[in-house]
Amino acid sequence: MNPVCFTLFGRPIYWYGVLTALAFMAAVFHWNRLAKRDGRPPEFGYDLGLWMMISGILGARAAYIIANFQFFAAQPLEILRIDKGGLIYYGGFLGASLCLYIMARMRHETLWSLADFAVTGLPLGHAVGRIGCFINGCCFGHPTNSFLGVQYPEGSEPWKAYPHCDLHPTQLYETAFNLLIYGLLLWYYPRKRKDGGVFALYLLTYPIGRFLVEFFRGDERLHWMGLNAAQELSVVLFGLGLLLWAFLPKTRKPAP
Repeated sequence: MNPVCFTLFGRPIYWYGVLTALAFMAAVFHWNRLAKRDGRPPEFGYDLGLWMMISGILGARAAYIIANFQFFAAQPLEILRIDKGGLIYYGGFLGASLCLYIMARMRHETLWSLADFAVTGLPLGHAVGRIGCFINGCCFGHPTNSFLGVQYPEGSEPWKAYPHCDLHPTQLYETAFNLLIYGLLLWYYPRKRKDGGVFALYLLTYPIGRFLVEFFRGDERLHWMGLNAAQELSVVLFGLGLLLWAFLPKTRKPAP
């Protein structure tokens, strides 16, 4: 797999950046269709997509820089090279959540109603973005004898870690379960009985898949008490989802 998609004016354009852009485009397409059905302004999906993209990338990059602080302290200019990878999803999720809070205040809309709307497009964009991770060779798995195993080319980061080995395509595992979550949220959105219910359902589903996939990851991870940082945050977010699901008040009857 070649991480370079094409060359423009002598500069390589990486698949990671291309598919990250496509991920946001897919989410915006979804939000525009949902906004039309909900009676929101036609430009709402574009506005939401713009701010989700900015806040998500900033949060995801900030989390990656913190996790790799020594490297970036020695090479600070590399902070700007997000085209080659280096985004942590949960950092982006937290950044986008903060942005949603600010948007809700500015639009005089309840936070949970806006969060329900926004989170429906999140797993779709995430599914597309993980394909970029797969081609880029980041977030790779550990060796496997399974027929699902893939071998990266010599010189790539996965090959340096596990030369001549087939690895779990953990990025595609995430693509698969994100698409399942996307379908579930689309089904539940018109049937929700409370504002915040769709957001809570996401917190009850994505962290489970992420927690399990992390056991197959082969890249370097921060560990504490037998779990890595992503798994620990998954547990926290799942707990938050349980609290929201249990205590958010019912506000509406489900659609027939």
